[in-house]
Amino acid sequence: MHANLFRRRRSASLSARIPKITCSHFLSLLVAAGLSIGSHTACARAAELSGSAKPVIEQFLLTQTGGLPGKVSIRIDTPMSGALPPCDALEAFLPNGARVWGRVSVGLRCNGNSTGSGDGLATPSWTRYVPAYVAVVADYYVASRPINAGDTLSAADIQLRQGDLSALPRGVITNPRQASGMVASNRIASGAPLRLELLRGATVIQQGQNVKVQSQGSGFVVSTEGRAMTNAAAGATIQVKTQAGQMLSGLVRPDGSVELPN
Repeated sequence: MHANLFRRRRSASLSARIPKITCSHFLSLLVAAGLSIGSHTACARAAELSGSAKPVIEQFLLTQTGGLPGKVSIRIDTPMSGALPPCDALEAFLPNGARVWGRVSVGLRCNGNSTGSGDGLATPSWTRYVPAYVAVVADYYVASRPINAGDTLSAADIQLRQGDLSALPRGVITNPRQASGMVASNRIASGAPLRLELLRGATVIQQGQNVKVQSQGSGFVVSTEGRAMTNAAAGATIQVKTQAGQMLSGLVRPDGSVELPN
């Protein structure tokens, strides 16, 4: 009995001397040790950002994603450096080349021309980067069957799905017109997302073929004929040699004619 009481007292004494380590303390120790681990793995999800910076970043990201299809949702987390310094003139920006969906790091710049503490002193300029996640839930299309290279896609070959585009490969097709009539350049497995880089336009003009060349203007249309110098798909640019020997460059139309730029 005395031995058990001694062990309980010793355990309580040791517990009192061991400090509690919070999530932020744990992450700081990892950084100091030169280790790298995702915050979602190291501890619970970071708390959402609070204060005046949050609406500034939200409005910026909503503007940047205004042309994207589907429903956009935004989560803004507190940076690992902690709460942001006070500032009344915040400006949000994205680093050069950054994608606007998925995991993003939004730059936040304080111009330093405000008084944030109420003591009449100007707030110093600063720049911080705030982690955020932008989800874009929208319709996209997958292959409804195994598609072989060289197959021409029809409406029966594509199937509608819905999901977060930020978790899908770039170039995923979100409009069925992007796939209809296109030719698979690689094999596509059944259920795989259809991507623009896996498709090419069907050839509508063959090299050496005689084609109709048109030039349209305000109230007039001028037509001539020429010989195609290469194979070309609808929407591609092709060179045509006229009967007079002139080389013209124009856009291939779905009907196999060539339209010259105005």
